[in-house]
Amino acid sequence: MPEKAMPPPKSARYAIAVAVLLAWLLIDSFVLRLVLLVVLFMWRRAANVFVLLPNNANKSDRAVLYALIGGAVTVLFFSATKDYGGAFGEFFFTTQWTPTGACADRRALCENMAFGVNSLLLTTIQVAFGALFLAVPLGVGCAIYLSEYASPRLVSVVKPTLELLAGIPSVVYGFFAFIYIGPLVVQFGEYAFAQGWIDAPPNVLNPINGAIVVGVMILPLVASMSEDALRAVPNELREGSLALGATRIETTFRVMIQASLSGILASIILALSRAVGETMAVTLAVGTVAVYTSNMFLPAQTMTAYIAQRVGGDLPFGEIGYMTIFAVGLYLFVITLCLNLLGNKVLSAYREAY
Repeated sequence: MPEKAMPPPKSARYAIAVAVLLAWLLIDSFVLRLVLLVVLFMWRRAANVFVLLPNNANKSDRAVLYALIGGAVTVLFFSATKDYGGAFGEFFFTTQWTPTGACADRRALCENMAFGVNSLLLTTIQVAFGALFLAVPLGVGCAIYLSEYASPRLVSVVKPTLELLAGIPSVVYGFFAFIYIGPLVVQFGEYAFAQGWIDAPPNVLNPINGAIVVGVMILPLVASMSEDALRAVPNELREGSLALGATRIETTFRVMIQASLSGILASIILALSRAVGETMAVTLAVGTVAVYTSNMFLPAQTMTAYIAQRVGGDLPFGEIGYMTIFAVGLYLFVITLCLNLLGNKVLSAYREAY
C-alpha cells in the first residue's frame, strides 16, 4: 500500500472555498463563474491525483488533468480580456502600437496612445519563420551532404567556412541586406504589384528582406549542429542498413536522420530562438514602422528593433515610452524562454543513447 502524502490543512481549504464564493458573488460574467467552478474542480482533482495518491496516478490521468487545467486557464484569460478594455487585453490582443503621443504630461496616458504589441510580435513571427523556411531545408541538406556524401577534403574546407559565416557581425548582414538583397526584393515586389498580387508598391525595407538575411545568418548554425548530430550516430547503424540491402538514400532518411532527430530538432529550435532575438540585422532590413500588415513588402518593425530604436533615442526616464521597453523586453524574454524549454523537452523526448 503506497504511502499517502498529507492533504492540505483545513484552514487552507476553507480559505480557498471562501475566496471562490466571494468571487462568484462579485463577478457578473457567467463565463468567469463557470471557469471558477472548473478551476475549483481541477484543484480537487489535482489534490487526489498528485497529493493523496501520487503513486497511483497514471499518465492518462495526468494528461487529462493537464489538458483541463490548460483549457480552464485559457478560457479564464480570454474571458477576462475579451473586450480589450483592460491593459492586458489591449496589450495581448490588438495590433495598434502607438506608445507615444502629444500629451500635456509625458508620464501620463493619452487617448491617442495604443499598446497592442501584436503589431511587433506578428512581424517578428514573419521574419523568424520566414528565415526558418529558408534555412532549415538548406541547412539540413548541407549537413546530410557533408556527413554522408562529401569527401573528407571537401568537408575540411566547407565546415570551417560555415563556422566562419556564423561569426560575421549581424550589423554587416543588415547592411548587406539593405544594399544588395533589398533591391532584388523590390524588383520582385514591383512585379507582384503589377500582377495585382499585392495592394501597395514595395519598399526596400520589408519583412521579406529581413527573413532572407536572418535565414542566411542562421543557416550555418543549422548546418553545423545538424552535421554534428549526424556524425554522432554510430557507424554500425549505417553499415548494418547497407548490409541489409538498403540504398544510401534510404539509409540516410530512414536510419541516420531518425537516429539524429533530436540534434536536428534542437538545432532548428535554437535557430528559431536566434531569429526571434536578432536585433541589428532586422533593424536595418525590416524598418522601424510599428505597423503590422499582411503585405510583407511594406516596412514594419520587430520587437527587438523597437527596443533598439527606443533605447538609442532621446527617451526621458520614467515616461510611458520608457516603460514600454521593459514590457516588450519581458514579453520577448518569456517567448525565448518558452522556446528554450521546448527545445529541452524535444531533446529529452527524442534522445537516443548509443
